[in-house]
Amino acid sequence: MTEKVVIALGGNAILQPKQEATYENQRENVRISTEIIAKIVKNGHEVIVTHGNGPQVGNILRQNEEAKDVVPALPLDVCSAESQGFIGYMMEQTLKNELNKLGLNNQVVSMLTQTEVDRHDPAFEDPSKPIGVFYSEEEAKQLAEEKGWDVKEDAGRGWRRVVASPNPKSILSSDTIKLLTDNKVIVIASGGGGIPVVREKDGSLTGIEAVIDKDRSAFRLAEEAKADVLMILTDVDNVFVNYGKPDQKALGTITLEEAKGYADEGQFSAGSMGPKVEAAMKFAEMGGRAIICSLGQADLAVEGKAGTQIKK
Repeated sequence: MTEKVVIALGGNAILQPKQEATYENQRENVRISTEIIAKIVKNGHEVIVTHGNGPQVGNILRQNEEAKDVVPALPLDVCSAESQGFIGYMMEQTLKNELNKLGLNNQVVSMLTQTEVDRHDPAFEDPSKPIGVFYSEEEAKQLAEEKGWDVKEDAGRGWRRVVASPNPKSILSSDTIKLLTDNKVIVIASGGGGIPVVREKDGSLTGIEAVIDKDRSAFRLAEEAKADVLMILTDVDNVFVNYGKPDQKALGTITLEEAKGYADEGQFSAGSMGPKVEAAMKFAEMGGRAIICSLGQADLAVEGKAGTQIKK
């Protein structure tokens, strides 16, 4: 049965921890990811791909900082757009190559995607998302004074700039994305949660410095593009309860009520599995099928044979 699947790739699918951020390393990681995605297309499914961009935006911000005396630095929303273009280029090219190997001629397109957020979202009152490089406390506070940044100490590793992480209200190209996928085009969209924009009183759009959680944005994309399946890929095969304890247990197919029960117990940490399970539960609440699994098992998980599956 053909299903429309939104595939949300984690950051490790583009750059592994401690791996040098060369173009060659990132392109090979993306190629491995698109090899799996091509198998899902081969099995007859319509596909929308979204992805993280944290390391890439961090590097672009660092390039800005290093070159600020020569080239004016660009705002964060523009850096997000740059990363979407860079990752979309690699992903579109490698996915098309992998499809060709399977004898498939599906069209692939990467879309520069804006995501609308609310200027009055409470997240703007308490910025909490660390971005960019680490500084000493003295450097960070000096930059905060010079640039109007918010800075915080980050888990004993140093000081970093922090920005708001507001909830996504709408994926602005979702109608176009739905139209393309309804016509068998594979779409790469909403990278890094989308470029954050706000709507002014006159209806015009303006970029805003923020970072949108990619899993929450993937849910909104799946909802608006009328997907059947939301698949969130991470670095473990399943969601676990009692993770890291002697009685840890991998979750297979569970009901929405079971997932809510585990969430209420505090089983899923806010900085790791929490946003993924939250997005999955919201999608299951709408009647869709939500999957959390590893990249290597993605093609099996779409067929219901692997991963954690959440259904209403």
